[in-house]
Amino acid sequence: MECKVIPFQTAAERDKTDADKAEALLSKAMEGFHKKLVVLDDDPTGVQTVHDVSVYTDWEEESIRKGFEEKENMFFILTNSRSFSVEETTRVHLDIAARVAKVARELGQDFMIISRGDSTLRGHYPLETQLLADGLTKNEGAVVDGEIICPFFPEGGRYTMDNIHYVKEQDNLVPAGMTEFAKDKTFGYKSSDLTEYVEEKTAGKYKKEDCITISLEELNALDIQGIKAKLISAKDMAKIIVNAVSYADLKVFCTALVLAMKEGKHYMARTAAAFTKVMGRILDQPLLGKAQLEGATKNGGIVLIGSHVKKTTDQLNCLKELDGQVDFMEFQVNTVFEENGLEKEVERTVKAAEEKILSGRTVVIYTSRQLLAPENMTPEEKLQISVKISNAVTSIIGKLQVKPKFIIAKGGITSSDVGTKALHVKKARVMGQVKKGIPVWMTGEESKFPGMPYIIFPGNVGEVSTLKEIVEELI
Repeated sequence: MECKVIPFQTAAERDKTDADKAEALLSKAMEGFHKKLVVLDDDPTGVQTVHDVSVYTDWEEESIRKGFEEKENMFFILTNSRSFSVEETTRVHLDIAARVAKVARELGQDFMIISRGDSTLRGHYPLETQLLADGLTKNEGAVVDGEIICPFFPEGGRYTMDNIHYVKEQDNLVPAGMTEFAKDKTFGYKSSDLTEYVEEKTAGKYKKEDCITISLEELNALDIQGIKAKLISAKDMAKIIVNAVSYADLKVFCTALVLAMKEGKHYMARTAAAFTKVMGRILDQPLLGKAQLEGATKNGGIVLIGSHVKKTTDQLNCLKELDGQVDFMEFQVNTVFEENGLEKEVERTVKAAEEKILSGRTVVIYTSRQLLAPENMTPEEKLQISVKISNAVTSIIGKLQVKPKFIIAKGGITSSDVGTKALHVKKARVMGQVKKGIPVWMTGEESKFPGMPYIIFPGNVGEVSTLKEIVEELI
């Protein structure tokens, strides 16, 4: 099928799976299914669809053990590996595979690893899942039969039809390979067809024609046995592409998946956040409002914007309509090329922000939108520069001496670093979402500001007005 822009309504037109029947099928399949779901999150936005689950911000054996010992059937480990080099992500994923296998063996607990990746297909793929599969084989002796690839995420406007993955932009669905995300300097790609994406990303090791594909037609027909047979045929980390335009589609697929696992097959998953919601059996709950998110302090709040994608810039420009009600400060990223430039910029920003917050004003700190990087920089060097800038921006929260009434961090790497490096969160509880796809952590007792709602706003989620709406409600 040709990759072209199609009307957004196409997703609704192809939503034909009976939701009630899909839910009944999955509920029945889940009876007696006791695998612990270990979700590795390559940035902190993977909890976009869940609530009342724990997120651990390190992967020490002790944290993994605590996750396994919780009564819930799923826990998250925030790796933030999208900001890692290849070497670092390799070391971390081999460590995690070994520790998960060891803890599971000692506790006698079966498990499945879900590598929660970006719904716009960026990140260290296929490196991470291959490392995990190799690590589990080495430490467990279990060979992974198949890898589920399911970037469907309706909260963010991501749908997969006829193996083509689409991203909602205004009233259209744009093939992922035609979006700004595909032009990512570090994780760029060309293919929108997921079978071709697999071949592209694996440099031909896995051919497009060898992918196992689960079509919307099979899901609409509730063809559990046919889908299960396809899953059972998988071996040697075969790539399994899941089409979906609704949660009902995903429930049908997960029914077949659970039944295949009950028959002893082993799978790993590289998916967006919708898959974790379905497999974790997370029920819908209302969006969080001011009542749940407002702290006792009379201080102002702080919004930190690090993401540079166009969507974030558009949202920032819309937020600027609140100029006068909130105070805007531009953090100059090009000071990275000056000696001690970033340190001075941080100092200036913190001092100004504290004065405003103490006076009850909410502050928006945003990075200047254009990095004037030398043309001959390699992708690795560009990543290192962006990490340096991210560290500086993050340190603004870490250096604050006054407790804001709320914190919003915009952008995956920014929000992860704020949570772990600035707020020193070791374990957070996911409260829910403030808007679709925008999660809120409740910080733990060990953190810099304990018991504080922390809003994690992904760079690539929301409408143009979403950030403004959240800030407007909280100020």
